[in-house]
Amino acid sequence: MLDPIVNFFTRVFHWIGRGIGLLIAWILWPFLAAGRWYTRRGWIVRGSVGAGLLLLVGLYAYFIWQTQAWTGFDPAYVQSYNLAQRNVSAGEQVSAASGSDTSRTCGRSAIVDVAADLTDFNVNQNAWISSMLLYKAGFFGIDWDHTPFFDNKASFQRGVNQAVRRTAVELVDALGRVRGTSQIDNDLQRARENIQFSENGWYFGLNPFGPKTPTPTFYRTAVESLRAFNDRLAKCEAVFDARADNLIQYLDRIASDIGSTSAILRERSENFNGGWFDTRADDRFWFAYGQLYAYYGLLHAANADFEDVVKQRSLGSLWETTEQQFTAALQIRPFIISNGNEAGWIMPTHLATMGFYVLRVRSNLVELRQVLDR
Repeated sequence: MLDPIVNFFTRVFHWIGRGIGLLIAWILWPFLAAGRWYTRRGWIVRGSVGAGLLLLVGLYAYFIWQTQAWTGFDPAYVQSYNLAQRNVSAGEQVSAASGSDTSRTCGRSAIVDVAADLTDFNVNQNAWISSMLLYKAGFFGIDWDHTPFFDNKASFQRGVNQAVRRTAVELVDALGRVRGTSQIDNDLQRARENIQFSENGWYFGLNPFGPKTPTPTFYRTAVESLRAFNDRLAKCEAVFDARADNLIQYLDRIASDIGSTSAILRERSENFNGGWFDTRADDRFWFAYGQLYAYYGLLHAANADFEDVVKQRSLGSLWETTEQQFTAALQIRPFIISNGNEAGWIMPTHLATMGFYVLRVRSNLVELRQVLDR
């Protein structure tokens, strides 16, 4: 009685095994064919092809290492600046021995220091992933951003860079000049121009066709310009206008920037519920994370640069609460990003969680702005 049933399952497993074998053979066929072709060639061809394959393997090994090793990454990095002990606003004169102009000393801008350090972290301590050749080549022609592999660090770096770009604009337009009527600072202008450069430039491009200067070179130049400005500011040879209205404008810009990111997170969370299989969820998550990572340091720096304003408006407690929101958001670092349904119970919804923290941060920034504007 059981023989027909046993025979049925035997045939089923036979065909399943045969199908798997055919699939493996189909996958391996190009490699086997390439191997046969390779063994039939002369030593010059084999040597050239072998050298090319070794180079490709080396490039991929370097690419994989750079995308997985996050050198200098520290969500609590702001503590290393020890800004609570500074007690001087940016640009404020702190000494003038013998009444000589050359002996004057003024407070450095912590915002500029943090912006320079964040860019240095992106392109000097780490490789800038978005302009690496193999990242641009993609996965068999598919953009890495459309796969679940090797794109988290690139998205994080772009999020950090977005915050630095916005800050560079504010430094040129408002913070680094007196009431918007003085001359634009040349170092800050150069920094803004370089940090705004395309994020995926390599040594050669097709549009326009020809050799190019890669993205990291421009960003390294921006770091040099930012630090040159701060060196001049420390000698009282530059301006940092630490007024309340400039701080209000800077907080507005940050709130607007992360508000746009919250909309991106919401759109992805509401319209795509692939759970662990949503290949774009990790891009959105790590971009938002990088943006908060950078703004955490920049806001902490703004507290020091606008020390007099913060004290006069009694913003200390509210400012500390805002920074605590950043700290809470930066604690969310899941191994695999999932974009599950918000009402689901199997797969988590990390995008909605990150969006919640982004909105909490934005709410605190708006409250800070409202207190300053009273």
